[in-house]
Amino acid sequence: MAEIKVKLVRSRIGSTPAQRKLLDSLGLKRREKVRTFQDTPAIRGIIAKVSHLVAVVE
Repeated sequence: MAEIKVKLVRSRIGSTPAQRKLLDSLGLKRREKVRTFQDTPAIRGIIAKVSHLVAVVE
């Protein structure tokens, strides 16, 4: 299965509590942090919910 790298590019400050929980589930607590995940529909859904805070790194 393919892997996807996700990077937190904007601060969590000002985000809603639900968005913070999603970022916690991804393990993104600090800016510029990069995590690698299996490319599954669940991960893609989380990324879609916080797409304005994260970026997919190639």
